[in-house]
Amino acid sequence: MSGIIGRKIGMTSIFSAAGKNVPCTVIEAGPCVITQVKNEETDGYKAVQLAFGEAKEKNVPKALLGHFKKANTTPKREVVEFRDFRMEFDGEIQLGQEVRVGDVFVEGDFVDAIGQSKGKGFQGVVKRHGFGGVGQSTHGQHNRLRAPGSIGGASYPARVFKGMRMAGRTGNNRVKMVNLRVMKIIPEQNIVLISGSVPGANNSIVILEK
Repeated sequence: MSGIIGRKIGMTSIFSAAGKNVPCTVIEAGPCVITQVKNEETDGYKAVQLAFGEAKEKNVPKALLGHFKKANTTPKREVVEFRDFRMEFDGEIQLGQEVRVGDVFVEGDFVDAIGQSKGKGFQGVVKRHGFGGVGQSTHGQHNRLRAPGSIGGASYPARVFKGMRMAGRTGNNRVKMVNLRVMKIIPEQNIVLISGSVPGANNSIVILEK
């Protein structure tokens, strides 16, 4: 499973080869630095740890500073591990090696995008679950349009079942969008355009997996 770490910039649209206008998410993917290489002999599995984004030294724990120093790189903001990483360029995977978006993806690839969705705070059932409210505003229903309605029985079952869809905290979850097509790669700017939407606000961290 190859992948790269990036930063969501925003959205745009481009025309495909068939002439269709395709909405795309613009992601600054990389360059990332290999900060650790795991193998079956010492760790029990194969994996590559990538780091992305510059961080101030005062904001990084000392143990992590030593980790980055071992890879001969500056402190990074985000560290992600990719199992069974495959490199599409020549040479062995080495500590401190730089990985760019063109090394992992080509135009036309299908990727999965992982991000942290926008937090919306405490919301009612209409916004959180798409409820339609309690009927129309007739027969005295003047303040029930966005109410959840009945949530349980009386004498039986005399309780509210677990998992009942009710109001609560919405958003701020790890979301994975699968099978998004790589529409365009701009290697000199480390930019990749993928079709569709990607969870998260602008400037948030996005993980792309192949």
